[in-house]
Amino acid sequence: MTNYSLPAGTTVRKAIESDAQELLALIDALAAYEKLDPPGPDAKQRLVRDIFGPEPRLEAYLCRIDGTAVGYALVLETYSSFLALPTLYLEDIFVLEEFRNRKAGLALYLYVAGLAKQRGCGRLDFAVLDWNTSAQEFYRKLGAKHLKEWFLFRMSADEIDALPGFPATHK
Repeated sequence: MTNYSLPAGTTVRKAIESDAQELLALIDALAAYEKLDPPGPDAKQRLVRDIFGPEPRLEAYLCRIDGTAVGYALVLETYSSFLALPTLYLEDIFVLEEFRNRKAGLALYLYVAGLAKQRGCGRLDFAVLDWNTSAQEFYRKLGAKHLKEWFLFRMSADEIDALPGFPATHK
C-alpha cells in the first residue's frame, strides 16, 4: 500500500463536547450533500447525548485544516462472532466539498483504520451509497472491497413495532 503523507496543518482528533456545534453543522452539511432533511432539534439533542453523554453509543472524530473543522467520522464497535473479535463500524465519514482535494477524507479514514488496529479489531466495516461513485473509488484505491454477497437490510422503528407478536413491553 502507498505511504500517505498529509498536508501540514491537517489534524484529526476525538471530538469533545465543546465541538458539538461544529460537529452538528458538519452533519447538516452531509444531509445537504445527500439531499436529505437534516436532523431536527430533538435528534440533535440525542446525537450530542449519544456521543458526549455518560454512556456514549458512538464516537466522533473531527478533521481540522489550519484550525477549521472540515470533516468528521462517526464510529461504533460491533462484533464478529466468527472472528471472535470486535469490528469497527464507520457510520459516517464526510468532508466539506471545498476541502475534498486536501486529503481531509484520507486523514479521517487513516485515523479510523488506526483505531481499528489499535483496538484489535478483526475488520473495519462501512456502507457506501450506490450513487456515490467518488466514495466507492476512494475506498477501492485504499484497498477496500465491495462485498457483493452481502445485502444491507433495515427496519425502521415503526416497522419493528408492527412485527407480529412483538411484545408490548418493548413498545
